[in-house]
Amino acid sequence: MDEDAIIEREAGLSKALTRRQITMIGLGSAIGTGLFMGSGIAIGYAGPAVIVSYAIAAFIAVVMVLSLSEMAVMHPAAGSFGVYAETYLNPWAGFTVRYMYWFAQVIAIGGEAVAAGTYMTYWYPGVQVWIWSLAFAVILVFVNSRSVKNFGTFEYWFAFIKVTAIVGFIVLGGAAIFGVGQPAVGFHNLTGLPGGFMPHGPRGVWMGVIMGIFSFAGIELIAVAAAEAKDPKGAIPAALRSMALRLGLFYLLALTVVVSFVPWMDTGAKVVAQSPFVRVFAHTGVPYAAGIMNFVVLSAALSSMNANVYMAARMLFSLSRGTYAPKLLGKLSPAGAPTAAVVTSGGFIVLAAAVSMLTPLAYNYLFGVALFALIFVWMVILVSHFAFRRHHGAAELPVRMPFFPAPQIVGLVLLAGILVTMGLDPDFRLSWIVGVPVLALTSAAYLLWKRRHTQ
Repeated sequence: MDEDAIIEREAGLSKALTRRQITMIGLGSAIGTGLFMGSGIAIGYAGPAVIVSYAIAAFIAVVMVLSLSEMAVMHPAAGSFGVYAETYLNPWAGFTVRYMYWFAQVIAIGGEAVAAGTYMTYWYPGVQVWIWSLAFAVILVFVNSRSVKNFGTFEYWFAFIKVTAIVGFIVLGGAAIFGVGQPAVGFHNLTGLPGGFMPHGPRGVWMGVIMGIFSFAGIELIAVAAAEAKDPKGAIPAALRSMALRLGLFYLLALTVVVSFVPWMDTGAKVVAQSPFVRVFAHTGVPYAAGIMNFVVLSAALSSMNANVYMAARMLFSLSRGTYAPKLLGKLSPAGAPTAAVVTSGGFIVLAAAVSMLTPLAYNYLFGVALFALIFVWMVILVSHFAFRRHHGAAELPVRMPFFPAPQIVGLVLLAGILVTMGLDPDFRLSWIVGVPVLALTSAAYLLWKRRHTQ
């Protein structure tokens, strides 16, 4: 396909997102329940060395998103990595990566809807979870079916709440650790507990990396949003510089506070019943710590839902414009929003939420697809970037990934290692059991599509 046709094929979307919104959306998309709740599981695997685990995961995430955004500045398309895979690799890659990612997003939103409903029972225990879940899903589908300005405004404030909470958490925790106005907690819990800094050895650190990767899921939104940025060549590089620095500081400093403040055995577990952040807030003596953190985690869930609805709809829109999905899904409202794609995704979100509530076992299988799809998508992004660079070189690029290709090679090796580990480990093997067949079925669907369109 001619490169100029990439932009033309997906034209019509409203370009209304500002640089400030894109920066905050990029931050908010990678700060979710994976950090607030999932970090407890990572601590259970790695102990205090979870700091190393998340540093490795952050490296992979930053390499992936910088590579992706290098392409996004050149080709700001709603289909983003799906379009780049189709253009620089082959149509199969573009087809499968977009459908796998859409399915993963729908599942994730369904899970977040149930989580948000569960959080609301803290204040309203008499109201059933499904009522809140359905209400939140409907509201966010409505928001995304309007102008992209609505999405940008909602996501900006959701992200602002999360960022403010993390900054406050780091400040309060740091003050307690260094003894500002109170006896110092110190760093004894990092190295002075049984097993030391790395109680479960390198394997524990590596398993923590897997949880860290899942915590960074959603960071790719910044490239999808490039298609609706007022100034993608200015907004995307600025957002990337800010996001890479702040995310690294937020994640690593916050986790350092957690494992320094509370013994890792008290915060880490295979099944997390309470956020480790709540435990630390409670120890600092903050009034109503549980209620405050419940509000923050609720905001994180709603933010993830909002961002995922946006990305799921853009994937369907892109597939439709590429003739891989019904034409109706590629139509835009007068406000420039892919309303049909939003509503269709919303219907599947409600279905995923219902499955997760009625039969958790079945939902575990669906979630396995989401885990497998995330690693698959990130690997395709890096491979697409290699092909993109071969085609363009570095001289003509407005934004250039530093030290290419070494970071991409390391990132691919690490992602491949994570994928292999997931297949061998009993806790994550489910992702292969369901992910591989779904990828095979998606590939078969592409072959059927290809046969139909070449006759």
